[in-house]
Amino acid sequence: MISIQRLFGKEDRFFDLLTASAEQAQQSIGGLTRILRLQPAPSLDEFGGMRKKDKAITQEISDLLVKTFVTALEREDIEALSTALYKIPKTVEKFVERYLICPDKAASVDFHRHAEMLDEATGLVIEMIHALRRGMDIVRMKELNDRMQTIEGDADKLMLECLKDLYSGKHDTLLVVIVSNLYDLLEKVFDRCRDVGNIAKQIAYKNS
Repeated sequence: MISIQRLFGKEDRFFDLLTASAEQAQQSIGGLTRILRLQPAPSLDEFGGMRKKDKAITQEISDLLVKTFVTALEREDIEALSTALYKIPKTVEKFVERYLICPDKAASVDFHRHAEMLDEATGLVIEMIHALRRGMDIVRMKELNDRMQTIEGDADKLMLECLKDLYSGKHDTLLVVIVSNLYDLLEKVFDRCRDVGNIAKQIAYKNS
């Protein structure tokens, strides 16, 4: 196992920025799960602010890649991980935009199980980024990514279960249109977390 000091350095700027991006993703999903639980949550503007902060971090990583002649990790790996992290708050913001168009109808849907899975998924995103800094432990990274894959698979099953009920014919047509769109965007949030997990695992494997 290669020490992370050989890869990033103790105070490596790239890793600091990736950690900051992961934290923005976690904050964004935290706001989303409060909405799904019908709790007081950030406004749409605040979600937009989180996404813009993450975009600025992503741009800083891109600029730093241009200015840095030698990087501990392959440039495409750093860029891929950065891009995948940014897509989390970007997708969350899209969900919130749609949710707030018809909040009364959307609030009639029980999203609590989705929220629980999202809490765990975003926790894994943070843990995997931190695991990279501690060292390229491929066994631990595989464990984390396997759990992420399980959550994403369980979320897919839950979506199908929810869609089966939604399309049963017992719901208002407008509600079906609104909620099916929300389910689609929510599924993409899980997919974004899964993408981060896959990239982090690949980085660990490549540098072990």
